[in-house]
Amino acid sequence: MGFISPSPQPVPPAEFLRLPLRERIRILSTHWVNDGFGTPSALPIVYIVKMLGLFFAVGLLITSWTTQYVHFTEPATWFDNIVVYQKLAIWLMLLEVIGLAGAFGPLCGHFAPMLGNIRYWLRPGTIRMAPWGRHVPGTGGDTRTIVDVVLFVAVLASLVYPLAVGAQAVRFLPEGTGPQELIPPAAFIPILITMPLMGLRDKVVFLAARSEQYLPIMLFSAVFGAMVFGAGADAADFVNLVVVFKIVICVVWIGAGVSKFGEHFINVVPPMVSNSPGQLGFVKRLHYRDAPADIRPSRLAWFMAHIGGTTVEILIPIVLLLTTNATIALLGAVAMLVFHIYITSTFPLAVPLEWNVYFGYVAIVLWVGFDTSVYNIWNFSEPWLLIPVFALLCFGPVLGNLRPDLVSFLPSMRQYAGNWASAVWAMKPGVEQRLNELPLVENQIDQLQRMMLTPYERDDADMTLQKALAWRCMHSQGRGLFSVLYSHLDDIESRTVREGEFVCNTILGWNFGDGHLHDERLIAAIQRRLNLAPGDLVVAYCESQATPWRNPPQRYRVIDAALGIVERGTWNVSDCVREPPWLPNGPVPLRVSWVANGYRRQEAVTDGKDTVS
Repeated sequence: MGFISPSPQPVPPAEFLRLPLRERIRILSTHWVNDGFGTPSALPIVYIVKMLGLFFAVGLLITSWTTQYVHFTEPATWFDNIVVYQKLAIWLMLLEVIGLAGAFGPLCGHFAPMLGNIRYWLRPGTIRMAPWGRHVPGTGGDTRTIVDVVLFVAVLASLVYPLAVGAQAVRFLPEGTGPQELIPPAAFIPILITMPLMGLRDKVVFLAARSEQYLPIMLFSAVFGAMVFGAGADAADFVNLVVVFKIVICVVWIGAGVSKFGEHFINVVPPMVSNSPGQLGFVKRLHYRDAPADIRPSRLAWFMAHIGGTTVEILIPIVLLLTTNATIALLGAVAMLVFHIYITSTFPLAVPLEWNVYFGYVAIVLWVGFDTSVYNIWNFSEPWLLIPVFALLCFGPVLGNLRPDLVSFLPSMRQYAGNWASAVWAMKPGVEQRLNELPLVENQIDQLQRMMLTPYERDDADMTLQKALAWRCMHSQGRGLFSVLYSHLDDIESRTVREGEFVCNTILGWNFGDGHLHDERLIAAIQRRLNLAPGDLVVAYCESQATPWRNPPQRYRVIDAALGIVERGTWNVSDCVREPPWLPNGPVPLRVSWVANGYRRQEAVTDGKDTVS
């Protein structure tokens, strides 16, 4: 791996592209074990500068400029002033919605330029995705208008305002607490209005801002902050506010931990570790059973997933939420800081790196900067208010696990659980190039060929994009999706096959692992603009598995751009994780539950495993 050049390909690209699809997946998935995505070694430095410089350092500078007690040159003040929690949350939400945080750069499929988001959302005519366009008046359609652009600008202004406004001193504090400030509660009202309105017009912007993470902080800052400054306020109101901030972060941790139950997450850890630029090769290989012959997860991978991951994310936050002991709080906060540092160090595909920095940092602020014997849930002065607080925070994760088809994986807190709605696109020759006809879209083959400093040759660019397919196949749902394609398309070897999330990035300007953004609704929007023929674009799509701890069948559907949904069915996740990523034994068994009238699969090899009910 060079400093500004990607690592060498395992076989010459021109030779690689002539191989059968299964063999290509085998080569790239086994190569991933040691090499990951193969990005230049300079890229992690760019991400580190962005995390610690643009987000953390600039965020602290802004905080110091707009507060009285936080000083950039005095690090001790960074950890015992609750206003830092507020300011950094707003700053990070602004970076997310602009596109300079989690969804930036090659790790999220943005190559040249590395910025999506704001470039698309300030331009009328690009595609938008209204969540309930048929049901909410004034939100229908899929074309961005000047109204959407104005609303997006209002969102940006609504985030800049509380970030720039001066903090207000808190009058009543518990004994032993140093001087404190808060953002004026009314400063949060604009974003609490503009962001939900924006979400009704385009859910992509709402999700890109990570609203499920930061809007609750802003809502509680407005409501409980108003109590802190209200008539009759006392020190207990400030304690309540800090405790609610603790509840927010604990619910996120616990929700993410619960989402890792089931058979998916163990498959996430090995490819994540393999992408770590600083990890030793033998440590990477220990996460696989017998690489390169068998790259299914090893016992070490199971331990890292369900002890180092699931257990840590559930038990330690529960302890932090309930403890009144300063030593236990310190140990728990440090443990969570280390947890987030480890995740960040692996530089996985599509992981919110700044979010990990923020959560690790505020764990120290909340449990070390504030006396746990005072600021704990048992000292919450209005216990009945905890009911709506927990109800609001738990609504998305509960509904999202019961009905994943209704809730994005982000509010469901399945951020990196491996249990994702996903898709793989299979296009006839020439269709990928036609995507460039869509507003502001440039396919990633073309992007890679004009990357600054290290432009790719075309075959090399194609091979690099197919690494995303191998990465998908190293996860549970990838094997199911390719089983669907193998069972449907006898011409798959002549098609351009792409990972759906990567393609979606070029069309909508953002995706962060949410398959709902490239389901049949996006395919229909593309069809209205390109008028493709039947069979030109076939998409294998799967929904997240509901209640994965019960391990019910996972649902899939097949989408033809010209015909709509043509087949529905299920597969068993256990069948998927039993197979190697490249499916050498053929497709996993599929159970077909519905077929569109008149639709017939192409004559593809199914090994006789498919059934119809």
